[in-house]
Amino acid sequence: MAVDNSAGCGRVSTALNRRQVLCGLALLAGGGVLAACAPTRVGGAGSAKPGTVLAKVSDVPVGGGLLADAGTNGLILLTQPAAGQIRAFDPTCPHAGAKVGPPHGDVITCPAHGSQFSATTGALERGPAPRGLTTVPIAIRGADVVLA
Repeated sequence: MAVDNSAGCGRVSTALNRRQVLCGLALLAGGGVLAACAPTRVGGAGSAKPGTVLAKVSDVPVGGGLLADAGTNGLILLTQPAAGQIRAFDPTCPHAGAKVGPPHGDVITCPAHGSQFSATTGALERGPAPRGLTTVPIAIRGADVVLA
C-alpha cells in the first residue's frame, strides 16, 4: 500500500507499483520452479537395480498388497493373493497414468476412472484401461522380496 501525496491530501492508494508486481512474480516463479524440480513418484523400478530389497515377505498382507519404494522416484505394487504367492506390478494405470493402490480381495481398482485389474495376474478385468498392469520381475531371497 502506498500513500499518494501528489494532491497533498494523503490519500491511500492500493495500486501495486512495478517493483511489487515484479517481486511477486519472481516469488511465484521461484516456487513453481522448485515444485517442478521436486521428485515425483512414478511407477516401475525407478533407479532400483536387480537385487534391490523391496519389502519383507511378511510385510505383504495375504489377500492384499502394498506399494514398495523402488529407489529414486520408483514404486512397485506388491500383492500376495495367496500365502507365499508374491506378485509385482507397475502401479501406473495404462488408461490415464493414475497410480493404483493395494488390492481389496483379488481386485486392484484405479482411483481415477475405475478400471479393475486382477491382483494375481495384473490382467484387465474392467476398463476403461486398454490393457492390464505391467508385471515387474521379482524374486524371493530368504525373507525378502527383491527385484529380479
